[in-house]
Amino acid sequence: MANIASAKKRVRQANKRTLQNNKVKSQMRYSIKKFLEAVDTADFDNIQTSFKEAVKIIDKAASKGVIHKNAAARKKSNLYKKLLEVNKAS
Repeated sequence: MANIASAKKRVRQANKRTLQNNKVKSQMRYSIKKFLEAVDTADFDNIQTSFKEAVKIIDKAASKGVIHKNAAARKKSNLYKKLLEVNKAS
């Protein structure tokens, strides 16, 4: 455990950032899950809106530094591929 005041402050800051980052990651995972569920239901309007929402949240996570920009690009690319598959099927 930290004894110095600045080290104690760093521990508090790290805990606070961890909570914020976990919240952003959780929102991101939920939005992706929501999109994948929409793909399964084949409701095209719902698919479009959930895709836009998922991409928006992934971009926010990347801009905040929660995930790397290449990881964000990879996640968006995978979602876009699934969206194209749905478009071809319909």
